Amino acid sequence: MTPISAEHPQMSVEDFEEIERHAPETVRLEFINGKLEVKPVPDGDHGEIFMWLLRQCMQYRPDLDLYPERGLVVEAYRKGRSRPDGTLAPTGHFAGHGEWSGTQGVLMTVEVTSHDADTDRRDRVEKRDGYAQAGIPVYLLIDRDSDTLVVHSEPKDGIYHLVRTYSYGETVELPDPVNITLGTEKLKNYSG
Repeated sequence: MTPISAEHPQMSVEDFEEIERHAPETVRLEFINGKLEVKPVPDGDHGEIFMWLLRQCMQYRPDLDLYPERGLVVEAYRKGRSRPDGTLAPTGHFAGHGEWSGTQGVLMTVEVTSHDADTDRRDRVEKRDGYAQAGIPVYLLIDRDSDTLVVHSEPKDGIYHLVRTYSYGETVELPDPVNITLGTEKLKNYSG
């Protein structure tokens, strides 16, 4: 049996988009590495972490917006569909777009890990690889299992070539083109 991958997908992108269009509002679906994925509904701490980041982005870069759950076309040959927890782009960037947008002009994607069995594969591997393949300059992973922020940057040939890990409480420098400095002490409130 051929393993499911972007080259041998579980279904077509068109079939995925049809299923996703009819999914109940309580479910978030993504199509990553050729597989249908169910994204968990965020808990309270997940939401608080996202709002913390949103406030910092607004304060330091008012020319940018952090869009929650924006549908993006990612991965090699544009066969993946992802809904990052956050997508940082210039204000008004997605005006006139449909449900799924290309990644041109996206400066950063953000994922906040959930406490589920698939988070390791989904957030730490598959989404990271999809965002790198799409050429998104920065991928920020806020990892609640290890109380760290992992900043991936310098995508080239489908791989992020620079990865820096910071513990909650450290100052985090988000590189160009984001250019935001995050004070992360408050994240300790959402640890554990």
